[in-house]
Order: sequence, then structure tokens, then C-alpha cells
Amino acid sequence: MAKLVAVLNVVAWAGFWAFGYLALTGSEGHVLPALLLAAAGGAAGLWAWFWLVRHSEATGYAVPPKRAYPEETHGPA
Repeated sequence: MAKLVAVLNVVAWAGFWAFGYLALTGSEGHVLPALLLAAAGGAAGLWAWFWLVRHSEATGYAVPPKRAYPEETHGPA
């Protein structure tokens, strides 16, 4: 499943950049569809990237970042 999401991540970001370029440089009638496809690619890319980060931390492939919680930083109340 992780490899499928990784492929989706690459394809989604490629679509974001390709359709984003077309939205910026396209003629008047082609801007809106390209903008919508670029937004969909960006959203799918972000979702896939966050999924991959969570998955790699959960499986131990990547070390989770150290997070400071309020009870650890202020001591006992």
C-alpha cells in the first residue's frame, strides 16, 4: 500500500506542476480547468505526502520528531 501511495504522490505532484504551469501561461478559456486540475494534484500530493510521513513513523522507518508536551516542559503543577 505504501508503494501505491508513493506512486500517487509522484503523479499528483507532477500533475500539480504541469497543470499549474498551464494555468499560469494558458489562454483565457483553458485557465479554469487547468487551475482545478492543479489544485486537485496539489491536494492529492499533500495528502499522500502526509500519509507517507505518518506511515514511515508508525513502521519505524523514520524516527518521529521529538515533541515537547506542556507537562514535560513546566514540571509538576
